[in-house]
Amino acid sequence: MKRWLLAALFILAAAAVLAAAFVWLRGGREAARLSSTEPSQCLSPIAGETPHPGMVRVEGGTFMMGDTLYPEEGPLREVSVEAFWMDRTEVTNAEFAEFVAATGYVTVAERPVDTARHPGLPPEMQKPGAVVFVMPNDVSGTGDISQWWQYIPGANWRHPGGPDTSIEERDHFPVTAIAYEDAQAYAAWKGRVLPTEAQWEWAAREAKADAPPPRAQPREANTWQGLFPVANNTEDGFVGIAPVGCFEPNALGLYDMIGNLWEWTVDEYETVPGARVIKGGSWLCAPNYCLRYRPGARQPQEADLATTHLGFRTVLAP
Repeated sequence: MKRWLLAALFILAAAAVLAAAFVWLRGGREAARLSSTEPSQCLSPIAGETPHPGMVRVEGGTFMMGDTLYPEEGPLREVSVEAFWMDRTEVTNAEFAEFVAATGYVTVAERPVDTARHPGLPPEMQKPGAVVFVMPNDVSGTGDISQWWQYIPGANWRHPGGPDTSIEERDHFPVTAIAYEDAQAYAAWKGRVLPTEAQWEWAAREAKADAPPPRAQPREANTWQGLFPVANNTEDGFVGIAPVGCFEPNALGLYDMIGNLWEWTVDEYETVPGARVIKGGSWLCAPNYCLRYRPGARQPQEADLATTHLGFRTVLAP
């Protein structure tokens, strides 16, 4: 190869590195600016009377459930659901704190780890805690999720980023670091249940049987803009999790069904023992990774592992 060609390639490579660094630094500065100006509350109190305050009625129907983007979403199958009521938002920190104050409930992430059920855990994972997203400076591909997910002892719903973090002044944010058992306990205290996968998907589809499966990154949802997991352009105005109701609701009046946080359902995940189906995607879903900001998308989640990209909402039969 000729020297001039080698020199040109070197210059182009250097320019690409500098451009990438500029994007990363610019994104970091913008993220820092936004984090100090993000709202702590978006949704106004409910106006008017409903039989179940804070909930939305979802009429029943029949639809083709699932999607075809990822293998686990199929096969498409006809499913019918009866009418039900659903929380218009994900359960908030304030609502979960009310439950804990009334019952003395202790979440899974706050209890000693059952090492008999999970033998061979490294020492740090034998302590109470949760899995937390930690934005890396660089990654080697996206196959190894431990590059951005870390188990942090002391992380729980009160301290979602670890012992040095707090939910103070975050009453209207959705509660996170909630295991399946915790979500069930809250729902039972309210006299409700968690949604089935079919109920959740039907509500996310706005109770429309003929709704086409979306593919584009939604604008009215909290998702990741930029190159995941190293550059978040924050075009939606949020660096991380948003308070409930900051984006337009769907046609049924349900907020954040897509993005912000994944949500628990009661369905067992067929091929992963001890896991439940979660739905909706989160603020970490991006075009280059996790295209699961769609009603038909689904993932397994270990039922007894608390994570900070996962929340829940409840349903009630009419």
